[in-house]
Amino acid sequence: MRGLGTILNVAAILIGSGLGMLLGGRLPERTRTTVTDALGLVTLVIGGLNVAAVRDAEFTAAVGGGITLLVVLASLLIGGILGSLLRIEQRLASLGGWLQARLSRGSDSAARLRFIEGFVTASLVFCIGPLAILGPLSDGLGRGIDALALKSTLDGFAALAFASALGPGVAGSAVSVAVWQGVLTVLAIALGTVMTAPLIAALTATGGVLLLGVGLRLLGIRAVAVADLLPALLLAPLVTAVLLR
Repeated sequence: MRGLGTILNVAAILIGSGLGMLLGGRLPERTRTTVTDALGLVTLVIGGLNVAAVRDAEFTAAVGGGITLLVVLASLLIGGILGSLLRIEQRLASLGGWLQARLSRGSDSAARLRFIEGFVTASLVFCIGPLAILGPLSDGLGRGIDALALKSTLDGFAALAFASALGPGVAGSAVSVAVWQGVLTVLAIALGTVMTAPLIAALTATGGVLLLGVGLRLLGIRAVAVADLLPALLLAPLVTAVLLR
């Protein structure tokens, strides 16, 4: 059944979040802060590994060795302008606030802000990266859910760690994952395969930069408006396709 991979992914996030909230309530604040810092550092490492895709051999051969980084930069700049004009970060935070109001009536402002931060951060982590795009595309094309099964396992453990530190907002990110991956699955069913290796490398490198931004947020270094940069994930493959030799 097409779409099963996303259903599995959503279930893994909800289960992981539930276990994380049970664990997090028993941890002191200092321990939760340490867990958040660890997640931030790991996110930076994953982002850096993905950024290395700018040196991918097929990507370099397709657009030129000195152009790959410019593709990523142009995608981020144009995507950032579009995202800020569309106020994606603000809208995502508003969605988190709406979910919090429905699920946790009567909570104080601190709890509300914590819920929104957990929702936004987890949504970005779970929706950025090659598996979050290639997985639902493969599912929609009828090629199996292996990629999403792997992502579900990773997201389940990540949700457990995130929820123990950031609270119930992490469970709300399952909504973002369901919508994002569901749309991509439907598009794959309708349009068929178009993603070649150079396009995937451009997407991976751009997603890596966004993950670096998420890592900076988790570490409290700078609240990068990563959601406003999300259009870059769509622009990177398009720019690469235009530049293909």
